[in-house]
Amino acid sequence: MEGSGRFRVVVSKDDLVFSSAHFITYAGHRCEGLHGHNYRARVTVDGALDPADRLVFDFLELKRIMRRLCRDIDHLVLLPTESARIAVAQEGDAVLVAVDGTPRYRFPRRDCALLPVANTTVEMLAALLAERLRAALEALGASRLTAIEMEVEENFGQSAIYRMEF
Repeated sequence: MEGSGRFRVVVSKDDLVFSSAHFITYAGHRCEGLHGHNYRARVTVDGALDPADRLVFDFLELKRIMRRLCRDIDHLVLLPTESARIAVAQEGDAVLVAVDGTPRYRFPRRDCALLPVANTTVEMLAALLAERLRAALEALGASRLTAIEMEVEENFGQSAIYRMEF
């Protein structure tokens, strides 16, 4: 019945969301102000069917992982730790942020998500969530998967999609 077709499962639920603050830098030394979004995540996982269960991956487990990944960055200030222009430093219980060498923000550490990205663009957030999902799936032994496609929407009708194949 499966033939030579390929399978993908998609999870797009109302609770795969995170509300976070961020700012990004642009070429030409432009830097936007701190603001927030109500982000929404959608994930597609490609792979072969498990011969015993006849499914690509358990929906319940995929939703559980995605909820945790969203919760990990929910209601936090998203700060890039790999930016050439944004310096993020911890000082006690505070996080100090400078842009192009000029101090800009001081946040309580508990209110920040320090992310291994160069900029907190929606593109980088999609790639980061895809990488984190892949690590979680590998830890569970999901060996039949062939790709992850992560979409992160920052406003209605405004999103980025990152696809990783493996």
